[in-house]
Amino acid sequence: MLDLGRLRALHAVSVHGTVGAAAAALGYTPSAVSQQIAKLERETRTTLLERQGRGVRLTDEAQQLAATAQQLLSLVEEAEVRLEEQRGVPSGRLAVACFASAARGLMPLALADLARRHPALDARLQELDPHLSVDLVARGAIDLAVAHDWDIAPMPAPPGVEQAVIGDDLCDVLVPAGHPLAAEESVRRADLADERWITQPPGTVCHDWLMRTLRAAGHEPLIAHQAEENHTQVALVAAGLGIALVPRLGRGPLPPQVTAVRLEPVPRRRLCALWRAGAARRPAITETVRTLQRLWPRVAAQG
Repeated sequence: MLDLGRLRALHAVSVHGTVGAAAAALGYTPSAVSQQIAKLERETRTTLLERQGRGVRLTDEAQQLAATAQQLLSLVEEAEVRLEEQRGVPSGRLAVACFASAARGLMPLALADLARRHPALDARLQELDPHLSVDLVARGAIDLAVAHDWDIAPMPAPPGVEQAVIGDDLCDVLVPAGHPLAAEESVRRADLADERWITQPPGTVCHDWLMRTLRAAGHEPLIAHQAEENHTQVALVAAGLGIALVPRLGRGPLPPQVTAVRLEPVPRRRLCALWRAGAARRPAITETVRTLQRLWPRVAAQG
C-alpha cells in the first residue's frame, strides 16, 4: 500500500521542479520531503529522483507515479470538499498563491479577517507570479490563486479552472520630482516615447503589458533597469534613473523625490480569484472569494 503523504511529496516535486520549492509549497523542510521520497523509493523499489546539476530530475517511473498521484489527490480533494460542504463552514488547509503587490496590499487584511471569523480555516499564503500560480491551480498544487491581467493582455483561465473578478487596480506613471512631466496633470502614451523605463523582468505580466502598449503606439521602449519589486522600482525612480508604470495596489506612500502622473487612457489591471472547478463547492473557497470581493473597495480607496 503506497503512502498518500509520500505520493503528495513526489507530486509536489514534479509540479514545482525542486525539492526546496516543493517543501515550501507543502510547509515542510527540504529534508522532510527528501525523506518522504526516499521512503517511497524503498516502498516501490524504484529510483524516483536523479541528480541533475544542482537540482533533481524525475525518472520515467517517477513521472508515471506522479501522474497517478495527481489522480489520487484529486479524489481525496473531492472527498474533502464533500465533508466540508456538509459541515457548511470553512475549514481545513487552504493553499493560496498571490502576486507580490496583492500579497502586500490585499492579502494581510483578507487573511486576518478570515482567521478572526473562521478559526477552523488554515489559510496559507505563497507569493508567486500569476503565470505560475494559475498553472499550479490547474495542476492541483494550489487551492486558490489571486492573479491579475491587463486590458490588452488578458489571461484566460485554463480548462477546469473557474474565476471571479475581485476588482480593478489603477496604475500611474512615476517620474522623478524634477522631471519635465512631473508638472503635468496627465500624459499620453505619445509623451513617453523617449523615456528610459524601469520595469519588471521579461515574462512578467507587467513587463509584457508595457512592451505591447508602447509598441502599439509606435514606440520601442528603452528598458534601462529591471526590478521585480515595485518598491525597488520606486527607489530607482527616486534616484532619477528613469520612469516606471506602477499599480497603486500595495505601492504605499511615495517619497518626495517621486511624482505620480495620470496616464491617459488610465491603465488598469483586473484582479481575479481562480480555483479548480471541482473545489467550487468548498466553503473555504467561496468564503475566501467573498471576503476578497468585500474588502477590495476599502483597499482600492486606500490606494
